[in-house]
Amino acid sequence: MLRYLGLLLLVPLLDSLLLLFLVTQTQISAPLMVLVVVLTGLLGMLLVRAEGRHTVRKIQQKLAAGELPTDELIDGAFLLVAGALTLTPGLVTDAIGILLVVPVTRAPIRWVVREKILVPYMDKKSGGFATGNVYIGGFPFGGDGGPNVGGQGPGPAGPPDGDAYDLDEEAYDIDFEDDDSGDRRGFD
Repeated sequence: MLRYLGLLLLVPLLDSLLLLFLVTQTQISAPLMVLVVVLTGLLGMLLVRAEGRHTVRKIQQKLAAGELPTDELIDGAFLLVAGALTLTPGLVTDAIGILLVVPVTRAPIRWVVREKILVPYMDKKSGGFATGNVYIGGFPFGGDGGPNVGGQGPGPAGPPDGDAYDLDEEAYDIDFEDDDSGDRRGFD
């Protein structure tokens, strides 16, 4: 948590140092630099607005087609962050915000966030159900069935300890007609 707070404080510091460097080391005057910062923020907000409308339209189209708009929802979150960054005065925050707005640069960022952050987090929290990476048989991770029943899970694959039976639907049929005790427990 402290790391994220430090990062949040580092970005405005970098912005301030960059602006100070540009004003003192180049021929750009301070009022012109303020104008550049305001114009980059305005450009970023216009791009966020246009891309936001486009993303909402894509979400509606996917929902109408019965599909999950996963990429579009991630794009919407990026656009929210980009809007906050472009509203923050500074060239560094505006540059990061514009990188999140432009679809060409947003696509690889989205892939990295989805594959390296979101999918592992969801798999960890749901036991693999979020991505379909679940165990379909045996005892994973050395449960009661041995070290690695069925060759699934981490560790060496090996045969199961004990007999395995494949039961069909007839194995679950119960015939109450042959019951001598007369106890039918409410089954008619």
